[in-house]
Amino acid sequence: MTDTVRPASAPATKPDDAARRQREKVEELLTRAPVHSTGSVRLDGGQSLDYAVRAAFVPVAKAGFGADRGEPQAAVFTIAYTVAPTGPAPRPVCFAFNGGPGSSSVWLHLGALGPKRVPILDDGSMPRSPYQLVDNPLTWLVHFDLVFVDPPHTGYSITASDEARKSMLSVDGDVDALAEVMRAWLAANGRFGAPLYLAGESYGTTRGAALADKLLDMGMALDGLILVSCAMDLQSLVFAPRNDLPFALFLPGYANTAQYHGLLSGPLGTSSQAAREAAEAFVAEEYLAALHLGARLDGARRQRVARRMAELTGLPLQLIEEQNLRISDQCFFTEALRSRGRLVGRLESRCTGPAAASRSGQWEFDPGIDALNAPYTASALAYYASLGIPADARYEVMNMDVNKAWTWLRGEGKGMGEANGFTCTSTDLSRALRRHPHLRVFAASGRYDLGTPYSASDWSLAQLDAPADVLSRVTHRYYDAGHMFYTRAQDLRQFSDDLSSWLTLID
Repeated sequence: MTDTVRPASAPATKPDDAARRQREKVEELLTRAPVHSTGSVRLDGGQSLDYAVRAAFVPVAKAGFGADRGEPQAAVFTIAYTVAPTGPAPRPVCFAFNGGPGSSSVWLHLGALGPKRVPILDDGSMPRSPYQLVDNPLTWLVHFDLVFVDPPHTGYSITASDEARKSMLSVDGDVDALAEVMRAWLAANGRFGAPLYLAGESYGTTRGAALADKLLDMGMALDGLILVSCAMDLQSLVFAPRNDLPFALFLPGYANTAQYHGLLSGPLGTSSQAAREAAEAFVAEEYLAALHLGARLDGARRQRVARRMAELTGLPLQLIEEQNLRISDQCFFTEALRSRGRLVGRLESRCTGPAAASRSGQWEFDPGIDALNAPYTASALAYYASLGIPADARYEVMNMDVNKAWTWLRGEGKGMGEANGFTCTSTDLSRALRRHPHLRVFAASGRYDLGTPYSASDWSLAQLDAPADVLSRVTHRYYDAGHMFYTRAQDLRQFSDDLSSWLTLID
């Protein structure tokens, strides 16, 4: 019997090169000198406003009690605009971000808030190149200093380890990270004590609602929270088995869109307001009860509901019956204009795009976001280069890998309700409103938004668990465009006017 040959001792494990490079990259970004610039914008009234620009990476420090407490876990890219104060009082600071999850902040930055904006055609369609970047006379700089934040793995922001990446690509981890970014920015810039505001769009409202409560735990009370295209309660937005709520909440948006495209007849076709109001009444008075009854709905009543749905949406009666009185967003996008060979946009339902020649019924792209993506991306990258921001890495305007990797469970996620439920942060906002007697909320919705419909936002805000006197501090305004309604010049101006009026309530 031969002796077993023993292998030589394995060499000591070397540090993982990729992990080391990942941490070194974060450390390198955090030691970079901020990029400074200046500018001037002519405001709506004709006067000029001078401002300073500071682009810098902000650390997200490790929390807890371990030896690595305080170690940087991420480098988060920010662009801040500040105006010299005119008196002894500190200027308010407004932090702003978009959603996704996986989106950078370019949409709010270059769409409505910043001193520069990307003009888009008023009907929501895509302009021809070359795309423009123009002064924004309605910039929010007249009210606040602005800090635009790109969450981890969007823009130039990255994490220092796989553990940190996994943590921050989640509802709660994202909130913790952005709260730390805000704290670190205020500390680095000597701005503690300034009035604080937060503006979030889409999933940015999901995180914004949670941050309103989280920041109170950190001793950082918001004066105002601005929610653009609300997504605090995903149960109201996600079409899933046994979740009938979106079928009801999207119907007024379908009616509004159908009227715009000339699909409705009689009194319903005379105005978008007539279509919306009729759909809202139908949902409240009959449709919700019909959905609740399910198969128990008797034949005559079922036929009446189906006929009314056809009148309100312009969809064929047979299709509505085949769909069991439940029209999903994907169904509406592909079927509403099937006879014209067109797809309806999701984020801007005034926009349409050509369906495939096969008319397969598959919704392959969103004409609403495609009209904005290239103009904003090209303009943002050119603008950042003009500011002197190094372009030595890819700027992630919309990182879909973040979206796919997102963890939607909150807390421990062990209970039956947590494991099977939908992400909800309106409970956080309810608590923040009750905890902080001076917090005010401004919500803004586009009536042609079929990603976060205005009527779903109505429902979400109506479910806030707070007394009437507390809820009187919540304002909701509506605009006649889509998810990024501020791309329409008239709505941008109305948004600016509504914001100014709302701020007088805080002052």
